[in-house]
Amino acid sequence: MAGKGTEGFLPPFKHFATSAIHAGQEPEKWNSGAVVPPISLSTTFKQRAPGEHAGYDYIRSGNPTRDCLEKAVAALDGAKYCLAYSSGLAALLNICHLLKTGDTVICMDDVYGGTNRYFQQVARENDLKVIFVDCTKPKCLEAAITPETKLVWLETPTNPTLKVIDIRACADVVRRHPGVLLAVDNSFMSAYFQRPLSLGADICMSSATKYMNGHSDVLMGLVSVNRDDLYERLKFLQNSLGAVPSPFDCFLVNRGLKTLHIRMKLHFQNGLAVAEFLEKHPRVEKVLYPGLPSHPQHEVTKKQCTGCPGMVTFYIKGNIKNASAFLKSLKVFTLAESLGGFESLAEHPAVMTHASVPEKERKTLGISDTLIRLSVGLEDEEDLLADLDQALEAAFK
Repeated sequence: MAGKGTEGFLPPFKHFATSAIHAGQEPEKWNSGAVVPPISLSTTFKQRAPGEHAGYDYIRSGNPTRDCLEKAVAALDGAKYCLAYSSGLAALLNICHLLKTGDTVICMDDVYGGTNRYFQQVARENDLKVIFVDCTKPKCLEAAITPETKLVWLETPTNPTLKVIDIRACADVVRRHPGVLLAVDNSFMSAYFQRPLSLGADICMSSATKYMNGHSDVLMGLVSVNRDDLYERLKFLQNSLGAVPSPFDCFLVNRGLKTLHIRMKLHFQNGLAVAEFLEKHPRVEKVLYPGLPSHPQHEVTKKQCTGCPGMVTFYIKGNIKNASAFLKSLKVFTLAESLGGFESLAEHPAVMTHASVPEKERKTLGISDTLIRLSVGLEDEEDLLADLDQALEAAFK
């Protein structure tokens, strides 16, 4: 992936595009020889004899369309197995059901607001101990691990301040403590830019709602693993808890994967252009983008990633009124939550995606009233920059 600003990153994963298009998609699976996997809507399947079926018995346990998707994602994540869930938080819930009462979870301090809310207000209420730690410093992670620790939850880059965690360094810490699982939320990078399992993680989780689907029309979570025992436990929980995606949603995400490599290249190109533009703009206080040399973990990013997504966070000068005026003045960017679609979005984390995070914690994490998060889409670069420029000027009139 040659081009301005891409030097120094890991080379793209071999055969990625071919796997995205062909893995799990064999036409021979279907009597019709269909090149595009059909949507199998049946909730139940005929059995040859009581207890004897042809691979599927009930939709919650398995579905041909979901099977195609899970095999494709496993190939892209460099994994043996993948499991699909009805949302990213459903995936998190299933992972946490690997734990028992009294176990401790160490979570990166800066994470998606829904993850923070689950750990703060749900997991703790159900007798899991949760500790929030700045895992950009492996020494802090090491100091936080106790005999009760059973899961370390990382998110890199983090949402919304785009901190980057050295996955391999954290994996080395966790490996010194048998029985502790390392899970990485890979939603921001997608399988195209980062493979946590190859860096020592036990579990790679992604919100397929974001880049993996890429069209802002599906809610889904994905979990990839290499360990047979871990897969069997998660497969049991997937069926037992029942938070599985619909066949149609599986069809849509499977279709989205076919253009993932193309989309991510342009997200990187546009995201870097926006970050460089904002870094020089007089109305901007500070830009956070792992693809910029100014980012505190830029070297870590290049060491473990093949590139960067379209997520750009920045602090606008002024106060919340200026931030609000900027967001309301945008024309190409849409003021909305979520991210990773083909369209460009902008949001105010303190008021929107991270409003459930206690104000004191938001302040500590740097989620201030002037922090703005952009999901840079696939529009023409000049239109994106012009829109940001006019909105920044309008914010101070």
